[in-house]
Amino acid sequence: MIQRIAFGLFALAFPAFAASSTAWEVTGFSDFLKGRLSGLSLNPDGILQLGPSVRWDTPLNQPALWAVAKDAGGAIYAATGHQGKVFRISPDGKSTVVWAAGQSEVFAICVDAKGVLYAGSSPNGGVYRIENGKGTEIWHSPGRYIWALVPSGDGSLFVAAGEPGKIYRIDARTGQASTYYDTGQSNVTALSLAPNGHLYAGTDPNGLLYDIEGADQGSILYDSSLPEVRAIAVDPKGVVYAAAMGGAVSTRTPPGATTPTASPAVSASAPTVITVTAAKENGIPTESDEANSKASADQSKTSASSASASAVTSNTAVTEVSGVEKSAIYRITPDHVIETLRSSTSDNVYDLILDGEDLLFSTDDHSRIYRLSGRKRTLIAEPGGGEATRLLKSGENLFAALSNPARLVSFGPAGTAPGSYESQVHDSTSVARWGHLRWHGMGSGVAFRTRTGNAARPDGTWSKWSEPVSDPAAARISSPPARFVQWRAEWPAVSKAQIDSVVLPYLPQNTPPVIRSLTVSSIVGTNPAKTGSTTPSSSSAYSITVTDTGEAPAASTATAGSQTVSRLQTSQTQISWQADDPDGDKLVYSVYFRAEDEKQWQLIRSRMFENTLLLDPDVFADGRYFFRVVASDAPSNAVEYAQQTEFISTPVLIDNTPPLVTLSPPQRKGDALDIEVEAVDKSSPLRLCEYSLDAGFWQPIEALDGVTDSPHERFHLHLDKLRPGEHLLVFRVYDTANNAGLARVVLR
Repeated sequence: MIQRIAFGLFALAFPAFAASSTAWEVTGFSDFLKGRLSGLSLNPDGILQLGPSVRWDTPLNQPALWAVAKDAGGAIYAATGHQGKVFRISPDGKSTVVWAAGQSEVFAICVDAKGVLYAGSSPNGGVYRIENGKGTEIWHSPGRYIWALVPSGDGSLFVAAGEPGKIYRIDARTGQASTYYDTGQSNVTALSLAPNGHLYAGTDPNGLLYDIEGADQGSILYDSSLPEVRAIAVDPKGVVYAAAMGGAVSTRTPPGATTPTASPAVSASAPTVITVTAAKENGIPTESDEANSKASADQSKTSASSASASAVTSNTAVTEVSGVEKSAIYRITPDHVIETLRSSTSDNVYDLILDGEDLLFSTDDHSRIYRLSGRKRTLIAEPGGGEATRLLKSGENLFAALSNPARLVSFGPAGTAPGSYESQVHDSTSVARWGHLRWHGMGSGVAFRTRTGNAARPDGTWSKWSEPVSDPAAARISSPPARFVQWRAEWPAVSKAQIDSVVLPYLPQNTPPVIRSLTVSSIVGTNPAKTGSTTPSSSSAYSITVTDTGEAPAASTATAGSQTVSRLQTSQTQISWQADDPDGDKLVYSVYFRAEDEKQWQLIRSRMFENTLLLDPDVFADGRYFFRVVASDAPSNAVEYAQQTEFISTPVLIDNTPPLVTLSPPQRKGDALDIEVEAVDKSSPLRLCEYSLDAGFWQPIEALDGVTDSPHERFHLHLDKLRPGEHLLVFRVYDTANNAGLARVVLR
């Protein structure tokens, strides 16, 4: 019988490296997309090469850049928030403020055929003609928002408005306006005038795309499953391209929350909430305006999702739902064949423009800009930081409007400036030693650097970037051993080199096995001498109950207090443990024991692959023992790299001997009986004494000192109203190891 006292854990781990090397390979479009590009492009086949160079990158010192337009002289006009300013950026990248709206946002801007600049302010819904640094309001919208302005050939302006979602036509000379089309939606978020004179409009919150042939003559071209149609482009053949977004954003207003109309909000799909508050008449922002502007500037992502211009208060939760469609690009032919060119659960598409037969689109993922040729996607530029909210093409030059913070980036011809690629951080799961960096591609001149550290994100504790390596024959990684590693590839200007795969071999540290528990228990089974069976019938962890004669022991004719034992059951000592290896290595075990008064461990079994060992309990005399299990990952590692861990129990009491029970001569007087019981156990304290009269139910009795808790106890039984005649009286005493000692007496 085994009694658990307590268990302890002792682990021995010796630093070593696993015997088998592994490698981290980056190859293919999806793999390279996990890193960061600068001055590079990534084609659909997963080839890195120099991309469009940055001619200039002009910061505007504003939180957001909502719209851009160009004039005939090559200057770019930029509409910004949250201070409502319009900038002019010259062809060489110099910026100047040309107008301040006096309202928080300028979402819309355009230049007509005569070179006149127009801007739409929000949230007060005004359209302004801007000349010589002054803005003249030519029309005031009955709605709150102006989302887009499109000049037509006859000198009028089409205005996409919000709250309500209507399209207006304005005579730019007189300012006379009329409702051109009422969508019935909250906002008209995108507008495009096709060569055939049709006006295409995208809306929020139902993501409807309209084909408007004339005043009050429109139809729904497509009903997107996404809430906002963000951008529209129409090619000369009448094929319509549309970008929809915002599918991963969920806004929920708690029960009882009110939604005032004084503070409508623009909800970004990052998600970011930009609150647009009506400006004061004198143009001075309120405290809440300044707070909202600061909060938006502090966001890691501030974007321009106009779709959620419904009132969102501070009581409304804006959450991003992962794993659902966030954005999509559609192609709709004149005969209404609809094709989804791209769908994404990871980024939002903010703008798209035509470039010949290709489509350029921008996203909120590191301001990445892609070229879509059919269904093949090329990452052509990654300005980094924030979101690329708008795109503009002028000749061979591409312009990207970025938000958070507001910047305008001009791209020139490919390959005229250096480029670089920075991989994602790779986790080798343990400290590793590095091998020779290998790469594959065409051309030469690309230099590689590495850095390593033990923090998941590079910080001051990481090593510095290594010296550049460009010769594959001498590309041994010099960065120190660590858990995390990152590599960087650098292209010189005008290089024609291409890289399509990079392999970083390493030897991870061999992590020692882990033994999580050790259990010593007894398995009770039928005595094979009686039945011939050795199959255990029950088990009891850390303890065992052996009943010599069962619940109702057979009577003996003995009249004295001697103990008689008849073993119908036997037991086995089971040693079992739970262990695993962090590296997934195969484990081999050795099991040891020693008595409490011994110093040397005795081997019970070695080279075991099972985690259970059964032993005859009689091999251990009564006493306290320690058990030790050693786990080694030697089957999966070379000898010099193998690791082992051991687990040692605290003392385990093994007690196979039942208490000795002695009865005094019974004292019977009439129908009353008194008898004394003495029980002694050599190894364990006693825990229970009970008696049975004439094979009846067992009834407990307590020790004379009040508590049955010592190896030596005395008990007294007094019976009244004992009927005349012969009776069988049996006593059973258990020790804490659940060994039972019995004694009987026949009363006459």
